[in-house]
Amino acid sequence: MAKINLLPWREELRAEQTRQFVTMLGLFAFLTITLVAAVHLNIAGQINHQQFRNGTLTKEITQLDIALKEIDALEETKQELLARMEVIQSLQHQRPQIVHLFDAFVRTVPEGIYLTSIKQSGKALTINGVAESNGRVSAYMRNIDTSDWMATPKLTVIETKKGSMGSSIFALTTSQSSPEGEGEGEDGDNN
Repeated sequence: MAKINLLPWREELRAEQTRQFVTMLGLFAFLTITLVAAVHLNIAGQINHQQFRNGTLTKEITQLDIALKEIDALEETKQELLARMEVIQSLQHQRPQIVHLFDAFVRTVPEGIYLTSIKQSGKALTINGVAESNGRVSAYMRNIDTSDWMATPKLTVIETKKGSMGSSIFALTTSQSSPEGEGEGEDGDNN
């Protein structure tokens, strides 16, 4: 029988298979590293792009915050101007009322009454004066009650002076009013 040595052939086959395995392993490792590097670069690029977008959004938000502060300041200025305009319109509306009020004083004061002072606080009026008799003060209060420009008279003080012939010092309070429709007509004329 002939002797055939198959060991070197098997060893060569094993060596070839080992070399192929190492080559495939190296190629697989290279492809894996390349793939991981590509994924890493892609993700890093996406992160950089998102950070750029976030920075842009942050800048825009900062600009909008500044614009909002300016809008708030403008809104505050607008409210102040509207309040001033309202005060001016109120004064414009009240301007002719004082003339009517003085006219009402002249028309309501009966003979025998002399006014010494008139004070106004808002719509409230305090009237001080001297009357020849208490009846004249009553007549004055009735005249005030029928006036279009004054309403609700209330007598606060009445004292008779001693030594004079029945003259009385009086103080009364009343409120300023306006006839129905008077305020609307004047606003319509001014606009």
